[in-house]
Amino acid sequence: MAAPPPRAWTRTRWSALAASALIQCCAGSSYCFGVYSPALKASQRYDQSALDAVAFFKDVGANAGVLSGFLAAWAPEGRRRPWLVLLAGAVLCAAGYLPMWLAVAGIAPAPLPLMCVYMLLAAQAQTFFNTADVVFAVENFPDRRGTVIGIMKGFLGLSGAILVQIYRTLHVDPTRFILMLAILPTAITLMLMYFVDVHNAHERYNKKFLDAFSLIAVTVATYLMVIIICDQVFTITSAVQSVCFVILLLLVLSPVAVALKAQKPESMQHEELTSEQRIGLLREEVAEGSDSAGSGTALGGSSLDLSAGKENLNVLQAMGKLNFWLLFLAMACGMGSGLATVNNISQIGSSLGYTSKETSTLVSLWSIWNFSGRFGAGFISDHFLRLRVGRPFFIGTTLLIMSAGHAIISSGLPASLYIGSVLVGLCYGCQWALMPSITSEIFGLNHFGTIFNMVAVASPVGSYILSVRVVGYIYDMESPRDEHACHGKHCFALSFMIMACVCLFGSAVAFVLYIRTRKFYRQVVYARLQSFLEK
Repeated sequence: MAAPPPRAWTRTRWSALAASALIQCCAGSSYCFGVYSPALKASQRYDQSALDAVAFFKDVGANAGVLSGFLAAWAPEGRRRPWLVLLAGAVLCAAGYLPMWLAVAGIAPAPLPLMCVYMLLAAQAQTFFNTADVVFAVENFPDRRGTVIGIMKGFLGLSGAILVQIYRTLHVDPTRFILMLAILPTAITLMLMYFVDVHNAHERYNKKFLDAFSLIAVTVATYLMVIIICDQVFTITSAVQSVCFVILLLLVLSPVAVALKAQKPESMQHEELTSEQRIGLLREEVAEGSDSAGSGTALGGSSLDLSAGKENLNVLQAMGKLNFWLLFLAMACGMGSGLATVNNISQIGSSLGYTSKETSTLVSLWSIWNFSGRFGAGFISDHFLRLRVGRPFFIGTTLLIMSAGHAIISSGLPASLYIGSVLVGLCYGCQWALMPSITSEIFGLNHFGTIFNMVAVASPVGSYILSVRVVGYIYDMESPRDEHACHGKHCFALSFMIMACVCLFGSAVAFVLYIRTRKFYRQVVYARLQSFLEK
C-alpha cells in the first residue's frame, strides 16, 4: 500500500533547499558596503585610509569562514545540525550591525579599531549562512553538488542587488539601512532555519524540481538586470518602483511553491520504479562516453575501496596534500584579481572619463555577472562531469578568460571597461561555484565546510596583494604629486596587465591540478556517481 502524500508542512530536502535559497537571498550584506560607506565615513570623520581599513576587515570576515566550517563539521550529528551554524550566523549579524548602527547614528560612538571589529563580526555572519546552506545542500543532493552549489552561490551573489532594491523601495537613509541589515537577515534566518536539515541522500528525487530552482534563479537575475538598467535609463516613479519590488518579492518566494509541489509527486512515484530501473536510469546518464558496460561495472565495484583512502580528510590532512595548495594558489590568482577589480571599478571608470551614472551601472551589474558565473559554472560542470571532464579543467579555462578580461581593461579602449568587467565578473563567479565542488570531490564531505572555507582564505590574501600592493601602489605612483586622483588609461594599465599575467599563471596551476586529479576522477568520482543509488 502506497504511503499517503506528505503534509504541506512536512520537512523534506526540497523545503530545506527552498529555505536555504531564501536565507541566501538576504545573506550578502557585505556586498552593500558601498551603500552605507559614505555615511560611515562622514559620521565617524574617517579619511580614505581609515575607510579602507574597515573595508579590509569586511573582506576578511566575508571570505575567511574557517570558524563556520569547523562548527559545521563538529556540530552534533542529526537532522538539526544546520541549526547551530545558522543560529551562530544570526547572532553574529546582529552583534556586528547593531553597534555599527548605534555608532553611525551618534548614539554610541566607536573608535576605528572597535568599528573594524563590528565590521568583522557582521561580515563573518555571511560565512555562517553560506556554509550552512551550501554544505547541507550538498549533503542532500550529493550527486548534483555542482548544480546546488551554483544555486546557493548564485542567490548569494544576487543578494546584494536584492537588498539594494529593498533599500531603494523603502527610501530609507544609509544609517537606517545599516539597522535593516542587522534585523532582516537575522529575522529571516531565525524563521526559516527549522526547515534546513539533512535528509537521506540516497532516496530518489525528480530532477525537474531541481531544474525549477535553477530556472527561478535565472529569472530573478534577469529581472534584476532589467530593473537596474531601466533605473539608469528612465526616471521611475515610486509607484512603479513599488510594483517592481512586489514582483521581485514574488519571484524570490517562488522556491516555496516548488518545494510544496515537489513533495507530492515524489511520494506518489516512489513505488513506481523498481530498484533495477533506478540503477539503470543513473547508469544510462553517467555512462555516456564510456568504452563498455563492463568497464563501468568494474569501476562501480571498486569505488568504495578507492574512495576510502582518498576522501573525507580533515583540514590538517587536506593541507598536507599538494592538491590543496594548487587549488589555493589558483583561487588566490582568480578570486584575488576579481576582488581587486570590483573594489576599484569606480576609480577605473573615473580615470577613463566614465560618468558617475555609468560607473554606478557597472557596479550594480557586477552582481548579475557574478551570479551568471556562479550558477552557470555549477550547472555546466555537472553536465560535463557526466561526460568525464573533471571540474579542475573549468578552473583553468575560466582563469584564461579572466586573463583576457584584465588585458581588455588594461587597454583603456572605448567600452573596454564594460567588456572586461563582464568577462572578469563571470569568471570570478565561476571560481566560487567550482572551488567548493572540487573541494568536496577531492577531500570528501565529512569536513567539507572547514576545508572549502580554508581554501576561500585565498580570496582576501590575493585581494590584499593585488588590490593594495599592486593596484593601489601603482595608482598612487601614477598620480600627480599632492593629488589623490589620477586621470588617463595609464593609471591602471600596468596593474591590470600584471593581473592578466597572474591569471595566466593561475590557469597553468589549475591545469596542473586537472592533470594530477584525472586518474582520481576516473577511478573514484565517476565511479561513485555511477554507483550512487546502488549503495
